[in-house]
Amino acid sequence: MDKIPILKIGHFLMVAIQVDLYDRLALNLEADLIQAVSKYNAKGVLIDISSVSIVDSFMGRILGNIANMSKILDAETVIVGMQPAVAITLIELGLPLKGIQSALNVEKGMELLQQKLPAEAPLEDDDSTF
Repeated sequence: MDKIPILKIGHFLMVAIQVDLYDRLALNLEADLIQAVSKYNAKGVLIDISSVSIVDSFMGRILGNIANMSKILDAETVIVGMQPAVAITLIELGLPLKGIQSALNVEKGMELLQQKLPAEAPLEDDDSTF
């Protein structure tokens, strides 16, 4: 697998990481996601890591980079589905993921992103995969 699918849902992009991220795949995801934020003028990025059981400092740094670059492009980042062991590991590694909000599941993550949208920005019906 060379790419992780990025889904466009209204003003948001969603990524569900279903495999262990090796370095090249993580870097590809970072580049593809930032390109998609720019291309679609996305206002939010939701990253579902519920299938991720192990995280290392490289993956933590990639998630932080995605959040920082998205913020520069005017998009919020929310991570959902984090397992307790992953949260513990991130803190033990000294990677608190500043600038990234978290939610328990995709539904709550989407609600969090929706709250960040300006009232005048209606949802688009154009759902697609990047």
